[in-house]
Amino acid sequence: MSEYRHPYKDAEFVINELAEFDKYCSDAKLEDINSELASVILTEAGKLGTDVIAPLNIIGDTNGAQLADGGVQQTPGFDEAYQQFSENGWQSLLGPEEFGGQNLPGLLGTAVSEIWQSANLAFSLIAMLNEGAISAVAQHGSTEIKNTWLPKMIEGSWTGTMNLTEPGAGSDLAAIKSKAIPEGEHYRISGQKIFISWGDHQMTDNIVHLVLARLPDAPAGARGISLFLVPKFLLDENGNATKENNDVNCVSLEHKLGIHASPTCVMSFGDKEGAIGYLIGEENNGLACMFTMMNHARQGVGLQGLALSERSYQQALAYAKERTQGSTKDGTAIPIIKYPDVRRMLMLMKSSIEAMRALAYVASAENDLAKYATDDTSHIKHKARVELFTPIVKGWLTELAQEMTSHGIQIHGGMGFIEETGSAQYYRDARILTIYEGTTGIQGLDLVGRKTLSNKGEHLKDLLDEIQGTVNQLETNSQFSVLADSLQQAVEIGQQARSWLLDNSQNDPLAAPSVSVNLLMLYGYICGGWLMAKSALKAQSILDTGEGDMEFLNTKLKTTNFYFDHLLPRIFSHIEVIKSGSDSIMSVADEQF
Repeated sequence: MSEYRHPYKDAEFVINELAEFDKYCSDAKLEDINSELASVILTEAGKLGTDVIAPLNIIGDTNGAQLADGGVQQTPGFDEAYQQFSENGWQSLLGPEEFGGQNLPGLLGTAVSEIWQSANLAFSLIAMLNEGAISAVAQHGSTEIKNTWLPKMIEGSWTGTMNLTEPGAGSDLAAIKSKAIPEGEHYRISGQKIFISWGDHQMTDNIVHLVLARLPDAPAGARGISLFLVPKFLLDENGNATKENNDVNCVSLEHKLGIHASPTCVMSFGDKEGAIGYLIGEENNGLACMFTMMNHARQGVGLQGLALSERSYQQALAYAKERTQGSTKDGTAIPIIKYPDVRRMLMLMKSSIEAMRALAYVASAENDLAKYATDDTSHIKHKARVELFTPIVKGWLTELAQEMTSHGIQIHGGMGFIEETGSAQYYRDARILTIYEGTTGIQGLDLVGRKTLSNKGEHLKDLLDEIQGTVNQLETNSQFSVLADSLQQAVEIGQQARSWLLDNSQNDPLAAPSVSVNLLMLYGYICGGWLMAKSALKAQSILDTGEGDMEFLNTKLKTTNFYFDHLLPRIFSHIEVIKSGSDSIMSVADEQF
């Protein structure tokens, strides 16, 4: 297996050139936060990722979490790595300063998270879930709850989880049956939750569960769900975790295809007297509170698609340079990277990864821009872009990860099918990404429904208008005339897809759900092409100054050309499928399947 190395150059290029990190930090008056600090942070995170976390990846795959009498026992080595992770302050990067956080921009958190995820996806999940829980409590918790729970969650000495899904409910959260009975200043929680990542472990003094449940007089459906903070252990008078279990237990672990070191728990609350919980937000408004965590998680899972693709690419590249097949006339062995089809797959991986990173980071920067906006108009604009990007980031990046990690195996040939080689793990780990935190189908429905039809397509129009601006920039330089023509076609196809959706959804209730995934993928490839084109413009601008890393910048131009030749054309098939509508999808009777 090849050693993991973080792609600093490309990460810093996207942060500095596409996201314009220094500019928005300066506009937000974030003193001492700049690209120089970002570089230092990425370098230090890369050291921990490479030296400490990545070596545990194969160990976790072959020696996953186990359920014992004392609860879930994590993979050997994870405890020590997590203590180093939290003691070095990595969990606190984005936390509010008043509770011990560093309050750094979210884009830095995204770039650092990519390191943890590429190094060891299973390990990274505990930090991602805690970060989302911190965000939900910080935004919706009472002053007392924030003062009590946030400092140690931000410190990393306690971790957080999200407990949504139940047996028989799946993604239909309106069907949950967990109960919350008022009792003085707290509630008694009872019920069972499934698919709870890192629902139990022994690495911290406490685990803070955010749990959806119903009050006795709650309205039916989604409007009757409340959110509660339910700790594994209750606290003493000094705010420290006791050893008194709060009637919260992991009753089984799922045996999974991948991410073996991440314990996926069936959690039982209140088997005895009921677990004590504390209301987060208002009664019957739990879904709105939980979506703070869920939207964070959806962009985070999209980032995992990028991260696993990057790790798979690094291993495939190392193998392609070392593995020889055939020889020249003088008997010199030929490394397989010299063969066109291997290069095709490597270039598919490299160019896709660069487009994925660009979109993930730019989407994260939009979160920052919305947060730091100084007027309502700017806040609304950037918030709308975040909403639009979220299902695309989650859906497009994770679907691409299935393909890219499969290419990683293919480049290895028969050795890719052998577990000891290591490439197969990235493929297996990636398979969950299109499922958890909302399937690709759910992301598609979100994009066409809440993010497009609800605003009559205005948010998509704004995006296409901005992409048109990039076309106009490309047209001013004859070197980019081919890119300009291709991106212009992409804008026009994006407009066709938007118009088709708006027109046909009025008369056919099945139109939008039938085309939703194809529309999501189409806009994913368009966004990827747009940001690769912007990257080419930025790269050429730096090259024209005679400064910068010439080799890296010239390669950026070449990967952009490859993306436009091999990946952007996929939009033509997606638009044809969209135009076919729902007829052939729904034409066969259920009994004929």
